[in-house]
Amino acid sequence: MTPVFVARQPVFTRDMRLFGYELLFRAAEGDQRAEVLDEDVATRQLLMNTFTVIGLEQLVGHNPALVNVGRAFLLQEAANRSLPTRGVILEVLETVTPDPEVLAALATLRKAGVRICLDDFEPTPETLPLVEYADIVKIEVEGRSAREIARIVEQIKRPGVRLLAEKIEDRQQFRDCLDLGFQYFQGYFLSRPRTVRGAAIPSSRLPTVRLLAAIQKPELEVAELERIIGTDVGLSYRLLRYLNSAYYQLQRPLDSIRQAILYLGLNELRRWASLMAIAAVDDKPSELISMLTVRARMCELLGRQLHGGDGDTFFTVGLFSGLDAVLDVPLAEVVAELPLSQDVHQALLHRQGPAGQVLDCVLHYEAGDWDWLELRQHTPDTVLQAYLDAIDWTRTVLEQYSA
Repeated sequence: MTPVFVARQPVFTRDMRLFGYELLFRAAEGDQRAEVLDEDVATRQLLMNTFTVIGLEQLVGHNPALVNVGRAFLLQEAANRSLPTRGVILEVLETVTPDPEVLAALATLRKAGVRICLDDFEPTPETLPLVEYADIVKIEVEGRSAREIARIVEQIKRPGVRLLAEKIEDRQQFRDCLDLGFQYFQGYFLSRPRTVRGAAIPSSRLPTVRLLAAIQKPELEVAELERIIGTDVGLSYRLLRYLNSAYYQLQRPLDSIRQAILYLGLNELRRWASLMAIAAVDDKPSELISMLTVRARMCELLGRQLHGGDGDTFFTVGLFSGLDAVLDVPLAEVVAELPLSQDVHQALLHRQGPAGQVLDCVLHYEAGDWDWLELRQHTPDTVLQAYLDAIDWTRTVLEQYSA
């Protein structure tokens, strides 16, 4: 089977709840490259691997998956009907010309209950007929003013058609699209928050920063970690609930923080407490915390495979790489407040050292930058398996956290 890269990019609702994931796909490695640039070959391989090898639910849970499709795939799917109507939304690529065959295929799919999304839609006399068959229309907003976006919205508004703004790069774009009536949102604005230049860490974020600073002290001892966790009732409760869950299958329950520390070990407990402290920030979308946890675990797994060691540093670097988004403070300012090693500093701020290189790999994977991964000779199977394992681990951990 041809090795593949598969990643997912979240799509959010107006209240920042998770709507679904767009699946990003590219086969990799040398001789396969020219072949898989064909969009329909890529779609078939993505679906085959997703449904028969990986499992759709492992990638997206119970959320819909948006899958890019070209003309040939649309016609074939309309004739043969092989996909579930609930789990998949077909995202019609902007390269598809709305000829009579395509429009007939879309009508057949819609009648069968298949949801249709138009990707990177540009309204023209030629393309506007597609809107009549769409459930969702995706508009790229990067580089466009609010007035330009409003003009496009006016041309494509139809009863029952929902609008998805993609490539949102900052909070102002998000607000503009909210005002213009978009229902769905996609882009990097969650991990690239509006910079607060020259401002102190907001008072609402100080408890989290102080807790992270205490946990990360190099000379931290068991007794001090026990005190730190013990003074936070919510953290203590979640720790004991987590360890006594079915995930660990303990023969007898743990009923004290000291027992929990001795069972997990200082480094593991330090890592867990950092994750829980970040997850406790309650005014951020849960998908942001999920994304960072997947990133951290993926960094840990790849760090172990590529560089050896226990993976704790790699996990910390992955988790802390999104503190700017969680705390609404530039990353350099947050890092300056935390007692982190020089290696972690360099990894977070300059992508240097083994941990920085692994973080760079994971960030490019998240962005679907397969060319970068191929140029650095990252093995698709290794990276994909780390990603899938990280998703599975994150789902288990966060389910226990929220229980």
